[in-house]
Amino acid sequence: MGKIEMHKKHFATDAISGFVVFLIALPLCLGISMASGAPLFSGIIAGIIGGIVVGFLSNSSVNVSGPAASVALVILTAIQTLGSFDAVLIAIVVAGVFQIILGYLKAGTIAYFFPNAMIKGILASIGLILILKQIPHAFGVDGAFQGTESFWNIDGGNTFSEIAKIFGYINWGAVIVTIVSLILILLWERPVFKKMLFFKYFPSALAAVVVSILLNEVFVASYPEFALGEGHLVELPVATNASEFFSFFSFPDFGQLANFEIYGIALSIMFIASLESLLSTEAGDKLDPYKRRTSTNRELKAQGIGNIVAGLVGGLPITAVIVRTSANVDAGGRTKTATITHGVVMLLCVALIPFILNKIPLAALAAVLFVVGSKLTSFSIYKSVYKQGKKQFLPFIITILVVMFTDLISGILIGGTVAVFFILRDNYKNAYLYDKITRDDKDHIIVKLAQETSFLNKADIMLFLDHIPENKSVTIDGSEAKFIHPDIYDIIDGFKINAKTKNIQLELINLDDRSKSESFWRDPQHNPKSV
Repeated sequence: MGKIEMHKKHFATDAISGFVVFLIALPLCLGISMASGAPLFSGIIAGIIGGIVVGFLSNSSVNVSGPAASVALVILTAIQTLGSFDAVLIAIVVAGVFQIILGYLKAGTIAYFFPNAMIKGILASIGLILILKQIPHAFGVDGAFQGTESFWNIDGGNTFSEIAKIFGYINWGAVIVTIVSLILILLWERPVFKKMLFFKYFPSALAAVVVSILLNEVFVASYPEFALGEGHLVELPVATNASEFFSFFSFPDFGQLANFEIYGIALSIMFIASLESLLSTEAGDKLDPYKRRTSTNRELKAQGIGNIVAGLVGGLPITAVIVRTSANVDAGGRTKTATITHGVVMLLCVALIPFILNKIPLAALAAVLFVVGSKLTSFSIYKSVYKQGKKQFLPFIITILVVMFTDLISGILIGGTVAVFFILRDNYKNAYLYDKITRDDKDHIIVKLAQETSFLNKADIMLFLDHIPENKSVTIDGSEAKFIHPDIYDIIDGFKINAKTKNIQLELINLDDRSKSESFWRDPQHNPKSV
């Protein structure tokens, strides 16, 4: 199936998914602005540019970009150091230039060395954080910043101290909205309703938001003790005219280019934004039902251009973001149409109907994120990784704990280090051989895995399979392999799915015995026979 056919097939569901992602991204953009100490509208600008500009330039099918909590502390410190947000904007522009240079230097290939156990740990930890961070909002305790993923908050509190606050400040109106929204979403997603056209194309998240607005209006009119007011609703800046709307944008102070502190801040932004973008891209490819591969070098260039544009018009730094990407896939997003739609809808809504958006209860959005988080950190994920053995489970669980009790970047660094330690300790150094023969007047590619095929071969095998042209015949032979790392099986499983879209005739030999890894797990849809 070609790209054009793919876009046509999924256009309706992608457009709907884009709207759902917009609902989730809006309060997160505002919350990250607050956590950064930046103007409130700067997060919205970053969300719009991340959707439209980065979405258009990237070749990722499911990634959603926007402001990220991981960069919030850097921006907060930079504003204090430089004395103004306008000065920080020029650092964001310079960081974007650095990212483009990284892309041309092909630094994006580092993403291929993220172990699968670490990526699964990141996704599971984000799911747990989503649930824990949204608990206060579900009970109407909305003092915590939306969008902060770190364990420690800017105000000195932490994830659990914010949860502890709910016992003294429960807002029963918010609790009712949360419960009604959760029930509605769970019922909406049941197979019996999904068979009906209306339920298929009208997303459960949007239904929950609409019902929550109506429910709160009933509270305001008839049950004021339950009514949710300022502080418990989305709080978007409202412009009374076009001139006031454009005043929300700000511009960089180019005079700061002579200030050497700018370049240190730019390097910090570049490092954090690039690392999170690469991790999110790799995670997004794992979530993609079609298992398409994203060019990480092109992703760095797209993110760099996005940050240059954001810095020029007053936006926060942009990265690919796991939360919004997973919400996109969960809502049915299958092509970049969903990402671009989310940016376009955000632009139109904040410009034309901010007064309606400001009626959305944060409790309803908390319910939506509860569902997204529960899918990311489901019990089946823990069970499947555990069955792969301790060399997979330990990096997985350590990554989860580090992310939960520190932040995402620390989780990436420490989780990756633990995973690589196990591999280097056992000194798995392997290779693969390939040959090309002519069979029935058609080129036939034979890939023979070596006796020990480890994670260290992941990048080579992945890149080789990705570059096989369409309409070829391929055999992957594991007859001589005594050990095959679980990550290699994951690559082959993904290639099996992708081969169908490229009309590649695939044959697997002696790859049905996953006990060749230290232990194995079986996908219910796995078929070890020829494809």
